[in-house]
Amino acid sequence: MQLRFIYVPVDDLPEAVAVHRDVLGLAESWREGDDTVAFALADSDVQIMVSTAPGASGPMYEVEDLDAWLNSHAAVVERGEVKDIPDGRMVELDGPDGNAFYVFDQPGRAATD
Repeated sequence: MQLRFIYVPVDDLPEAVAVHRDVLGLAESWREGDDTVAFALADSDVQIMVSTAPGASGPMYEVEDLDAWLNSHAAVVERGEVKDIPDGRMVELDGPDGNAFYVFDQPGRAATD
């Protein structure tokens, strides 16, 4: 399991992009459609992902196989259904004190590690 993203939901993507790029000085890594932009953090493999997609803010962890991970962590409470994402699937989970976290896999993506 590796921390890959910090998910930040926003209502206004252009405003969020401007803040992350112009105020915080982060470099844009990639975009997905008209609703998601990721920003690189210096000296880190972790990225900030801002999106108008629904969900709570929280860390996103990549695993090799989402189904296997969920089966071996049966006590973790899912907040919603497993959703398709580009090249994989993800699920929002209940963390400590009601905080969210996400687990995803992307077996269709070429490994970069």
